[in-house]
Amino acid sequence: MTGLDPGAAAAATGLSLDTLRYYEREGLIGPIERTAGGRRRYDDHDLAWIGIVTCLRDAGLGIGDLREFTAILRSRPAGDLVPFLRERRADLDRRIERLQAAARVLEEKISHYGADEDRPTAHAEDLTA
Repeated sequence: MTGLDPGAAAAATGLSLDTLRYYEREGLIGPIERTAGGRRRYDDHDLAWIGIVTCLRDAGLGIGDLREFTAILRSRPAGDLVPFLRERRADLDRRIERLQAAARVLEEKISHYGADEDRPTAHAEDLTA
């Protein structure tokens, strides 16, 4: 690929132009190549890296975590990433457990309130069921 303009890169990644610019300002992606006219051009490598950043954001990493991740990659051996990633994975596992518990509670409430479709509204005592 010769490169995508910012609009096409935003469409390809599902991110907004503002998010792409923000990630670049924060040093999470890039530097992004620019045309002679100063317009950004995103290549396959940029899009792949944006995909990694997006995935890590989805996994719950904040901007500070992403800065640390990119700093480790740029300045230290890649092996230094393993403890960092393991800790973030453990955080994600704990979050998944909490979400699964919440989903079970919702399913129980759906079953409870769905069992009697004739009940017009919930009463205070129903909330403890």
